[in-house]
Amino acid sequence: MLIRAAMPEKEVAMNTKNLTRNLIAETLAPVPVDHSTRSERAVEAGKRVVQGLMKDYSGPLAVRLWNGETVISGPDVSCTVIFNHPWALRDLVLHRDLVRLAEDHLAGAIDIEGDMESLFSLTEFLQHANWSLKQRLAVLWNALQLPSDHVRDGSREVRAGRKARRNSRTSIAHHYDISNDFYRLWLDPEMVYSCAYFKDSDQTLARAQQAKLDYVCRKLRLKPGQTLLDIGCGWGALILWAARHYGVRAHGITLSEEQYRYTLRRIHAEGLKDQVTVELRDYRDLPDQAQYDRVVSVGMFEHIGRKNFDLYFAIAKRALKPGGLFLNHGITNDTGWRRTSVRRFINRYVFPDGELARISDVSDAMEKAGFELLDVESLRRHYALTLRRWVKSLEMHKALAVRAAGDKIYRLWRLYMAGSAYYFEQGSINVYQVLVGHIGQPLPIPLRRDDIYRDRVHESRQVRAMPALTAPRRL
Repeated sequence: MLIRAAMPEKEVAMNTKNLTRNLIAETLAPVPVDHSTRSERAVEAGKRVVQGLMKDYSGPLAVRLWNGETVISGPDVSCTVIFNHPWALRDLVLHRDLVRLAEDHLAGAIDIEGDMESLFSLTEFLQHANWSLKQRLAVLWNALQLPSDHVRDGSREVRAGRKARRNSRTSIAHHYDISNDFYRLWLDPEMVYSCAYFKDSDQTLARAQQAKLDYVCRKLRLKPGQTLLDIGCGWGALILWAARHYGVRAHGITLSEEQYRYTLRRIHAEGLKDQVTVELRDYRDLPDQAQYDRVVSVGMFEHIGRKNFDLYFAIAKRALKPGGLFLNHGITNDTGWRRTSVRRFINRYVFPDGELARISDVSDAMEKAGFELLDVESLRRHYALTLRRWVKSLEMHKALAVRAAGDKIYRLWRLYMAGSAYYFEQGSINVYQVLVGHIGQPLPIPLRRDDIYRDRVHESRQVRAMPALTAPRRL
């Protein structure tokens, strides 16, 4: 202040302008600091950055720097964020972009130890933190003292083309054709890649997925001799289950070549080729004359996109025989697919064409297509339980997962599924089973839901009587 008072006003303005220019230049260019990532200066700056960012944080996370020093840690720590390089911490401050932060994790600049789901309490805190201007400037200044002499990984190894056709074979392959060996490591023996149906939180994933397959069949009121179309049949679990246990003739369609080949081999291995068929086909290319007693879609709806709702439901309605039932199982969220960092990350790395809608938008589109809503059920808590089991199993098989798909894919799926579990538990995303029939037609359902839950003791006995579940044989 004394120096400023002694300067002419014009000179003060010039100095202020130069200072601003210099600060901007420092933000955009490397800071001339000691390039040793373990230098005392970098470590001290890193500690001040973390302490400034997390001054009011009281969650279950600890933070460790590249020199092995833990800066933040509480009494109930379940997860540790490890900055392996100073520039990853610098990125976090200068860009405040969760996608960039996630990319640093995929590149190995940041590691996560422990319960990864806890990490998302930090993202919530950082997004909503109300820092004063003084705090912001202090954190920014300390971040500028960190080295930035690195080249960001520009690889698109796990990134999809941005111009992929919605629900096209290319975009589906990006997610599902990684490797059957990779998915087999953490899915259940039936290879069900959608939420299970738990009796309680202690039930095994394998049993809960069997219960889910049976629950869907019960909701559809399947009977021997009926025909069933499964749109987006995955690895064939539902069509095989429905044929085995309900005597239907089932047909599945998928856009994933890996899933198609796996399902085809499994159909032949189980001797069901006269009862179950599968083909590589886009739902939009279903023959006009093809009709089925029951239509189901589980876990494919997220790829449709709101603009295609009218077409999707029109095709489902056309494919459903009079007096039939259609069950649509899909993920929704509470606000629609807004432009957020989470959306950018998922569309860039996980689902190139993923788009979530509100359940009200889904039900409205189904009614406009000429369907009558018969049953709407949320399985949100079931999906959180499912995802946690997937993450745990993936972590247990890390070495094999990395061997099958690479370290980036392992990091990506662990991050994606842990985050999904967090948001399902929080309630901002949900999953609904919506059962519908043709409006104005006789409905093949009783007056009450008792038949869905009938003879639960028998169902438990039937499951126990099945062959012991083991890791599925290689197909």
